[in-house]
Amino acid sequence: MHPYIAEVIGTAILIIFGGGVVANVVLNETKGNGGGWIVITWGWAIGVFMGVFTVSQVSGGHINPAVTVGLAAAGLFDWAQVPAYVAAQTVGGFLGGVVVWLAYKDHFAATEDEDVKLAIFSTSPEIRNYSANLLTEIIGTFVLVFGVLYLDSAGFFDAQSGEVLQSITIDGQAVGFGLGALSALPIALVVLGIGLSLGGPTGYAINPARDLGPRIAHAILPFSHKGPSDWAYSWVPIVGPVLGALLAAGLYRLL
Repeated sequence: MHPYIAEVIGTAILIIFGGGVVANVVLNETKGNGGGWIVITWGWAIGVFMGVFTVSQVSGGHINPAVTVGLAAAGLFDWAQVPAYVAAQTVGGFLGGVVVWLAYKDHFAATEDEDVKLAIFSTSPEIRNYSANLLTEIIGTFVLVFGVLYLDSAGFFDAQSGEVLQSITIDGQAVGFGLGALSALPIALVVLGIGLSLGGPTGYAINPARDLGPRIAHAILPFSHKGPSDWAYSWVPIVGPVLGALLAAGLYRLL
């Protein structure tokens, strides 16, 4: 599998789980209607686990432009690959949104609330204050990317070159560091914690592709009682996560 295809698939998996759990909780006549915030945060966490675990051995399992930018800024990923990764993640987000709509098509038809339907595809603030909303997304993404950076790296550096060590030699054998694909589990738990602790103000996008891709799907898909896609807010879950990722990478390199 090509890494770019892997990022499309991984991000689509994330949205199928994440957007799917929101649809299950908020749409009319579903089994999970009214399940609440705890159900939603767990659904997103499992989406992160499945998305990262599935494709991490191929592409690194970024499934998030903020993670890609953060890794590049920290010197752990090639900047030249960033645009293609971001494009692939956005496409995956769009496709995931379409799949959620297909899975819940009858329930979309049974629901008249326009805001509820938009919430399945994209985030929105409980109190619309762009500067405060931006700060919330910066903080949440900082926590995510800072954790990812230390999971991606074993934390050991060559004393002379300053480069991250991928292995050390013991009795003539190279011994690698890291958790491999299992790093998906602690990352998923970090996302669960962010949702429970910091998700209240904005719905914790912490991922531009998670918001932009499905928001485009919302704008295009043909279903009734569809209001505007709230493009006036759409820049916040893009700019905030990128800034949070850059701050996390800056502190990582400083430390």
